[in-house]
Amino acid sequence: MEVEIVTFPETKVACIEHYGSPLLEHETARRLIAWKIENRLLDQLQYRNYGLHYTDPRNTSPVEHHVDFCLAVEDDVGPNPYGIGTKLIPAQRCARARDVGSRSNNRAAVYLYETWLPQSGEALGDFPMIFHYVNVGPNVKEAEMITDVYLPLSVIVSS
Repeated sequence: MEVEIVTFPETKVACIEHYGSPLLEHETARRLIAWKIENRLLDQLQYRNYGLHYTDPRNTSPVEHHVDFCLAVEDDVGPNPYGIGTKLIPAQRCARARDVGSRSNNRAAVYLYETWLPQSGEALGDFPMIFHYVNVGPNVKEAEMITDVYLPLSVIVSS
């Protein structure tokens, strides 16, 4: 799998937090989708879709599982009935790998964390793993789903 070291740009996002079972993530994401449609933020190049994955559902109890579903925006999010707020993803060094296929089995995330990181000489940064859902929508087939995974790395301090 190809891995690149990149700088993820500072990105303002509309965000909804999900706590609990991974099986219920879709219900949380649907609230962000409804807000996105209502506000006509449909251009996937301008309003990129992200997931901030604080925990690994493979080894975290459903009660402790946490992921934020986000949409890149230019302005702060105003009051709304969906529970959407504003967050900022900071600029940071990351290792990036691409996964193509089902989002329920992200091989790039597993590879970056379990194989690449221990062999890289890099140290894990202090931010959750970022998933950029490159193509989303009801017409995207599971086998064609593209997700760029960003593993935050610690800043290298030169002496």
